[in-house]
Amino acid sequence: MKWRPIAAIVLRQFYLMRSSPTRVLPMVAWVAVDIILWGFISRYLDSVASTGVNFISSLLGAVLFWDFFTRVMQGVTMAFFEDVWSRNFINMFATPLLISEYLTGLVLTAIITSLVGLLVMLVLATWLFGLPFFSLGLLLLPFLLVLFLFGIALGVLASAMVLRFGPASEWLVWPIPALLSPFVGVFYPLSTLPAWMRAVGHLLPPSYVFESMRAVLGGHGYSPGGLLTGVGLATLDILLAAWLFTCVYRYVVRSGLLARYSAESAG
Repeated sequence: MKWRPIAAIVLRQFYLMRSSPTRVLPMVAWVAVDIILWGFISRYLDSVASTGVNFISSLLGAVLFWDFFTRVMQGVTMAFFEDVWSRNFINMFATPLLISEYLTGLVLTAIITSLVGLLVMLVLATWLFGLPFFSLGLLLLPFLLVLFLFGIALGVLASAMVLRFGPASEWLVWPIPALLSPFVGVFYPLSTLPAWMRAVGHLLPPSYVFESMRAVLGGHGYSPGGLLTGVGLATLDILLAAWLFTCVYRYVVRSGLLARYSAESAG
């Protein structure tokens, strides 16, 4: 694997964003709307509830973490979709570009775009609503790591799905975070779920992040074993997603389905 092709993938995304502000705006606009909307909802709940729960920390913190995960996943898929929409996918692999180099380029692009979104969310949540986000200290690192790794895995998996079933399957990608959120306990403990949903939740790495976050904010500490499990599951998910993408790519090449992404088939 060479770094020059990887840098070219990232540089191409940079040029696309530089030439089109409409590509940059969604990186900050939706996260800003989410933080402001949920921030005021949390502030209202703090003002009317007498449970002693700090909704700014628990609810707004959960929104921030989940939005970060979503931005990571979409950072991968959007970079892939740019090649799909422009019918440029075949051109990319007409060069001596390895699958590992292409996926690494997508991952680096997702890192950059998700960090921009995270910075915007942190500034707004801290400045407007006083979110004590950094009170989590070094726990921020494993929390964000689990969400980042799982976001990358889902982004690669979603890209493989579109590659296999064609550009029309793109609409299946966008609801994925919303479909997963009930199982990972973004806004409530897993103990509130029925047994079968809890079983699914324990297989999803983000559930360990949100359970640990609520435990820390509630003053009960956290389970290092739970976070390690989350990191392990997320790492395994990345390896499986990369393997699946490679298998799908080889299949569409052998079967001729890759021709769907050529400029000639656009008409």
